[in-house]
Amino acid sequence: MNQHHRTAAGARPGRRRRTTLAAAALAAVAALTLTACGGGDDKHEHSSVAEVSGTADSAKAATVLDRPFAKPDLVLTDTKGKPYDLKAVTKGKPTLIYFGYTHCPDVCPLTMSNIAIAKKKLPQADQDKLQVVFVTTDPERDTSAELAKWLPAAGDPSFTGLTGDFATIQAGARQLGIGIDPPKKEKDGSVVSMHGAQVIAFSPTTDQGYVLYGEDTTADQYAADLPKLIKGENP
Repeated sequence: MNQHHRTAAGARPGRRRRTTLAAAALAAVAALTLTACGGGDDKHEHSSVAEVSGTADSAKAATVLDRPFAKPDLVLTDTKGKPYDLKAVTKGKPTLIYFGYTHCPDVCPLTMSNIAIAKKKLPQADQDKLQVVFVTTDPERDTSAELAKWLPAAGDPSFTGLTGDFATIQAGARQLGIGIDPPKKEKDGSVVSMHGAQVIAFSPTTDQGYVLYGEDTTADQYAADLPKLIKGENP
């Protein structure tokens, strides 16, 4: 069974939490345990890469950040093989961003499916506004064509899939407090991709990433929050 990490975004609902993850250069240093999607049972630790602090009440899946993230200057390649400037294309639009990969057997497709189910419950006008961006953590295998085949089945045809240079993707993820490691081939031939499983919601009014969701967030929880996220309100 795969081991899933718990971070500020991924802590289970049911208690009030306030977690701070600080970069190694800062006084406080925390360790993120990343999700191993490709197989294996060992937990892997990865130094945190950004300061993250926020609160979520016991009844909600969302963690509203005290210090929202700036949207990274990330230019990658979309499913049509064309350059995609994340900051420019999603400017002024409610946007959900997730880093994962298509060969993940569990958390990645489940996350995309939950968001897709929730999105379909929105009025059509709001569905058209919402941008869902899936950035691969395994660009060597996840080509534009592979993402184009996988996303409609795992999530929704309207979802945007992005690939590109791994170092560029990793740097962009770091700016959002998400750790990802290069895919690793195991002795049995399987490939393990270690990545943070947070979904980050960006406000259409500020273009800042102000809400985090963990891997345990359900379709119903997304459905409850999306109407507010569409407006840039706190869920």
